[in-house]
Amino acid sequence: MSTPALPALPIRPLTLRDLPACMSLAYDRGWSPQEHTWRLLLAAGHGVGVDAPDGRGLLGACTLTDFGPHEAPVFTAIGMVLIADRYAGRRFGRRLLEHVIHHSGSVPLTLYASAGVLPLYRRLGFASVGRAAAATGHLTAAGAVPDLPGLTLSPARARDLPRILHLDAEVFGTDRTPLITRLPAFADRFLVAEEDGELTGFAARWPNTATDVVGPLVARDTHTAQALMTALAQGSPRPLRVDVDVRHTALLEWLDRHGMPVLATSELMTRSLPGLPGDWTRRFAPLTVAAA
Repeated sequence: MSTPALPALPIRPLTLRDLPACMSLAYDRGWSPQEHTWRLLLAAGHGVGVDAPDGRGLLGACTLTDFGPHEAPVFTAIGMVLIADRYAGRRFGRRLLEHVIHHSGSVPLTLYASAGVLPLYRRLGFASVGRAAAATGHLTAAGAVPDLPGLTLSPARARDLPRILHLDAEVFGTDRTPLITRLPAFADRFLVAEEDGELTGFAARWPNTATDVVGPLVARDTHTAQALMTALAQGSPRPLRVDVDVRHTALLEWLDRHGMPVLATSELMTRSLPGLPGDWTRRFAPLTVAAA
């Protein structure tokens, strides 16, 4: 039986009820299921998917996270792009992305891409504007962070949320309230950094399938980022992963010296956007590369 062309198949919104199907799709492609991440992105954002014509779950899916006002997003981040293995190589991935591009209208798009899919994204009008390096391992930097007089780290509390949202909007260049307000429930640890009563950074550690991920990582400078990383590593028996903007060479060199070498890189790509807004000098790592 021939497979119908994708335009003949309805592309529908995904909800949290589709979470088991999304994880099955990830298993099908040899990905880790990442239930925690899927749940966050479908709750804080939305997704689109195509039901397989053979009745076996989803043919394909991706998540979409809007940043900025709901009525007029500054940009939309595409993540978790997956096509079932039995439909690979039949241009379904391209068709799904063309649907997203068409329905985004004038809203710019962002995504992180591995090397294998760069040609496809470039043909669809995306351009490379940066790169993230996935540093992974057991951080052995206890005691290696220089003493910073006046710097204090503490668990984020409800009263810190307005300041965190304000700093996050400065650093990421747009409002990210739907993501940030879910961090306390999403993360195992959520820390803030302060100097003389001023909020100078924050970071979270959250569980993925095989690692604990640090993200977002926002800090005034490299030393503050190191202090947050060291504090978040405490109490985690699993390897850590953090996707660091490659321009932060000092942090990447420090991580490499202390047990977290770079094991992979991904390309930050945008469409109709010259680059991510905000202040990259304080934006060390995103919450997840699935929501650039």
